Amino acid sequence: MNYMAALRLLDTLRRGPRPATEALHASPEMAASPWIPSNGGEPGVRGRPSLFGMLRWLQQLGHTIADINRLNIIHVAGTKGKGGTCAYIECLLRAHGQKTGFPAKTGLYTSPHLINTEERIRINFRPLDKEVFARYVLETHRALQSSTGDPQDAPRYLQFLALVSFHTFIKEGVDVAIYETHQGGEYDATNVIPSPVVTAITAIDEDHIHQLGPSLKNIAWHKAGIFKAGAPAFSAPQQDAVATVLQERAAEKEVSLEFVEICSDFPADAPQLKPEVQLLNFSLARAVSNVFLQQKAPQDNITLSSHDIIQGVQAFSWPGRFQSILDGNLAWFLDGAHNKISLEKCAQWFAQSSSKMEWYFARLAYT
Repeated sequence: MNYMAALRLLDTLRRGPRPATEALHASPEMAASPWIPSNGGEPGVRGRPSLFGMLRWLQQLGHTIADINRLNIIHVAGTKGKGGTCAYIECLLRAHGQKTGFPAKTGLYTSPHLINTEERIRINFRPLDKEVFARYVLETHRALQSSTGDPQDAPRYLQFLALVSFHTFIKEGVDVAIYETHQGGEYDATNVIPSPVVTAITAIDEDHIHQLGPSLKNIAWHKAGIFKAGAPAFSAPQQDAVATVLQERAAEKEVSLEFVEICSDFPADAPQLKPEVQLLNFSLARAVSNVFLQQKAPQDNITLSSHDIIQGVQAFSWPGRFQSILDGNLAWFLDGAHNKISLEKCAQWFAQSSSKMEWYFARLAYT
């Protein structure tokens, strides 16, 4: 299968929007799992939750729970900043690995992609080569096609891509895999991860309310579904109601939860850490990376050095998120804001950045 054929195959897996009705309690798989949030809110998942079927499909691919655990997964959920936080984690750990030898190879799974589908699955921050991506898509498709007779029982688009990512990282032998949830957490396809090394929650706000709501508490309940016993959890500062739900769910799962404030020692004037929300994402990523190293790195290299931090920040790039481009006498400001909190942050960033650019161009005109 070539690259274009792989993309056509993926397109066949796209389905219509989720139904407006709630998932049925009568479903055997639903009955086997917690359903109504403990905070008393209304159930928010519509249709069949994406998590169901994932473990069985992984097994059909020939992978076991032990295979997944050997990936040393960092799992990140939230409303805003998930992808950027994951990218910061990858850059920091890769910088540490370049100096110490661990991790020697990183895996990064994020969504959505900006231009090409293979951007979602990265090795050492580089998207998979088109041919490699096509090969792993084909291997995943063949394994599932041979064991799944009913087309309605086959994975949907995002489920399939998550399966391809697990298959890729196992085959490639990564030392750490950083995973961004699609949406939610409790019933997200990526939550097939049984034992992450550490989990993180970025800023939570109202988004995907038709699937996860209707209340902010419900959304927080779903996001906290990635918490797992034995895995330390970190969160960006949250609204009081959200923080309460996260603390309740952490207690239920016997998870230690720490809220991370903006760190005070960071590379000054680094454009990769502007605006302030990016510095907050970086601070969360730094805390997560340090705990990961304490859990998994050789004993003499269990924390990020100042060199790791500087190199990691310099290597950070996340196009389409708070991105500015100088093009002759034009300045482009790019951000994929798509919800209330994102639009507010984007507007603030644009106002501040554009005023600085006006000063820059005015000065340039007189030199």
